[in-house]
Amino acid sequence: MTTAKWLWRLTLSVLAVFAVTISAEPPKGFVREVCKYRKGKVIQPVSEFRRRLHSIREQMKIRASLQGPEIDAYILPSYDDHLNQEVAAHERRLHYLTGFTGIKAFAAITHKGAALWLEDRYVQQADGELDCEWDIYRMNDTTTIAIWLDYYLYPDQRVGADPHLVPHHLWLKWERELKDKFLELTKINNNLVDLIWGSERPSPITMQITVQERLYAGDRWEDKVSELRRQLESHKCDAMVVTSLTEIAYLLNIRGRDIPYTPVVKSYLIVSKHDIFFYVDRHKFNLGIDLHLHTDCFNDKCVQVKDYYQVWNDIRTYSQIWKRVLVPAPCVQDLGASEAVFSSMPLHIVYEHISPIIFMRAQKNSEEQRGMHQAHVKDGAAICEAMSNLEMRFFTEQWSEEKIKYEIERSRLSQTHSKGLSMRTVIAFGEHASYPYYISSNITDIEVTDQSMLVIESGGQYFEGTTDVARTFIFGEPNAEMKRAYTNVLAGILRLSQLKFPSNIKYAEVDTLVRSPVWDSMIDYPQATGHGIGAYGAVEEPPIAVAYGMDNPFHFKEGYFFSSESGYFKRGEYGVRIKNVLEVLDTKRVHPSGAKFLQFNDVTLVPYESKLIDGTLLSALEKRWLNEYNSKIRKYVGSELKRQGNMLAFYWMMNKTRHVREYLPEDEYRAATGAGARTRSFLTITVPALLLGLTVFGSFLRWLL
Repeated sequence: MTTAKWLWRLTLSVLAVFAVTISAEPPKGFVREVCKYRKGKVIQPVSEFRRRLHSIREQMKIRASLQGPEIDAYILPSYDDHLNQEVAAHERRLHYLTGFTGIKAFAAITHKGAALWLEDRYVQQADGELDCEWDIYRMNDTTTIAIWLDYYLYPDQRVGADPHLVPHHLWLKWERELKDKFLELTKINNNLVDLIWGSERPSPITMQITVQERLYAGDRWEDKVSELRRQLESHKCDAMVVTSLTEIAYLLNIRGRDIPYTPVVKSYLIVSKHDIFFYVDRHKFNLGIDLHLHTDCFNDKCVQVKDYYQVWNDIRTYSQIWKRVLVPAPCVQDLGASEAVFSSMPLHIVYEHISPIIFMRAQKNSEEQRGMHQAHVKDGAAICEAMSNLEMRFFTEQWSEEKIKYEIERSRLSQTHSKGLSMRTVIAFGEHASYPYYISSNITDIEVTDQSMLVIESGGQYFEGTTDVARTFIFGEPNAEMKRAYTNVLAGILRLSQLKFPSNIKYAEVDTLVRSPVWDSMIDYPQATGHGIGAYGAVEEPPIAVAYGMDNPFHFKEGYFFSSESGYFKRGEYGVRIKNVLEVLDTKRVHPSGAKFLQFNDVTLVPYESKLIDGTLLSALEKRWLNEYNSKIRKYVGSELKRQGNMLAFYWMMNKTRHVREYLPEDEYRAATGAGARTRSFLTITVPALLLGLTVFGSFLRWLL
C-alpha cells in the first residue's frame, strides 16, 4: 500500500471513529415494553440464554478461527447447511442461543450488544421469548445488520459468519455492505454455537430412508437422472452439485424425515457425465434402498454412496478435473447454494445457474397429478371432520387458538397415508387474524369466541401429495362489513380458478385478477398471491411466484400446481384469508399466436363459510362457479366421508355447500340491495306529498280565478 493510500485510509478511519463516538444513540428497533426499565442495568436476571450469549462472546475471542486474530462480531442465520427454513432439532442453533422458536431470522452479536432480525409476523412471539439483552428489528426496517454493526464496531474490525449457513448471494451482499462501513466479513468454518452446545445438543435424526414408489412418483429415478444429464450437456457442464434436499428427494425418488414438515433426507448429490455420488449417513440405509439405488454396481446408472462430510474433499478433488460445474443459483423461494459450496472450488469453473431439477419437478406427471387430487380429497375430509367437531362443541367448551390447532392437526394426522404436516398450522382469531403473517404460539395464545372471525391456514403431507389450504370461519353472526370483506376476497379466488389464458402469460400477470375485488375497497394484502407446491414434497416450491411487480420470466405449463390466495386485513379488528391449490390444465386449443390455451382447476376441496357470503356482491356467473365448486366437494369429499362413516362431518359439509341462488327475484334483490326500501319510501312518502302539493296548488288556482 502506498503512503498516500495509507494516509487516506487512516484519515477515513479516524473520521469513522469520530462519527461513531459522537453518535447519540443506537439504532432504534422494536420497542420492548417489558424491557424498557431493565435495559442497561448492571444486574440482570440470570438465564441459560444469557449464559450462552456470554459463552459465544468468549468463543469470538479464543476459538473463532485456527489462524488470525479474534473476531469482533458474529452473524448467525436460522438456516441449516442446506439453507432450509425449517430445520431439525440438532440444527436449531439460533433457538439454542436466543430462545426464539420462529424461522427466517438472523442474529448479530458483538461484545456490547445483541440483535435479532425477523419477519413482522414473529415480532410478538420474539418479544415474549427473548431476554432483554436482545434488540429486535424487522426485516424491512431501515436498520440493517451492517448499519447496526457499524454502530458497535470500529473500522477494520472483523465480522465472522459460518459460510455453510449463508446463501452465496447474501454473503456477497453482506460483504459489500460491511466493506462500505470499513468492516471485514470473515469465514468461520467452526460454528461457534456448535462449540458451546456440547452434550446438550440433540442427536442427529437417523430414521431410515424410504422409497417413493412409482405408483406415486410416476417416473423412474434413472430416467430423471438421464434428463438432468441431457440438460447439463446443453449447458456444457461436466457436473452439478445438488444441495437442495427437496431436489435430491425428487431426483432419486426417496423420502425421509430429517427436517420438519418436508419429507427429505439430509444429503448432498453430485451428478456428472458418468458418476452419481450420494453423500449421506450410511446408517439411514437398508437393503431396499440399496436395491433401489443400485449401490452394488459401478456404471453410470449406479449410485455411489459416501459419507456425508466427504463431499467437501470430493468437490476440491474433482474440481481439478471438471472444466465447468453447475452450482444452483437462487430461484424464488430457493436460496441457491451456500457460500461454502462456492468457495470450495475455483471460481473460473463455476457456472451459477438455476437448477434444471426445479423445472423438471414443477411439471407433475400423470401419476403425481392423480395423487395430488387424492391427497386433497383426504385433506378436505380432515378439515370437515375437525370443523364439525369444533362447531358441535364450541358453546359447551372453552376454546383457544392452540386448542383449535390441536383439533385440526389431530384430524389431519388420522387420515390414511398421512405422513405429517406440510407447514406450521396458523390459527388466528380476531385481532390476530388482522396481522397478515401472524403465527400462533403458546406465547400469543388467546381465547376464541363467537364475536369475530377465525382464520385457519394449514397443510398436510400424504404419500399421494402435499396440501396447503386457508379458510376463514365465524361461529357467531357476521356484520355487513365482514360479509363484504369476505365476499370480495372470495370473488377474486373464484375468478382466477376459472381463467383460460395463453401459455405465454407470465405468473405476475394473473395476480390482478385475484386482487381486483380487494382493490375496489382501496386496500391490498401484502403477501404474494401464489407459490408452487410439491407432490409429497415442499409446501413452497419454485419456480412459481404469483405476485405483481415481481420480475419472474417464467410461464405456466401443464401439470404445474400452485396456491391461489387472497386476504383482507382490518388492522386491530379482524382478517380474512382464503387459499386454494390450483392445477394447470391444457385445453387442447391453440391461441392465434401459436401458444397453447391453458386453464386452471381447483384441487382444494374445503367448503367456504356460507354465513360470510353476501350473494348480492357476486355476479350470477360467480355464483354459478361457486355452486360448481360446492358440487365437486359434495361429490368427492362427501363420498370419502361416507366411506369413513363420518356422518357428522358429512352433514356439516352438506350444510356449508348448500346451493346458492344465481338469480334473485326482483323484490328480493331490491330488498337485499336497499332498492326495495327506496321504492317503499317513494310510494309511502314521496307520492302522497306530491298529491297533497297538487291539491293545494289546485285550490290556490281556483281562489285566484
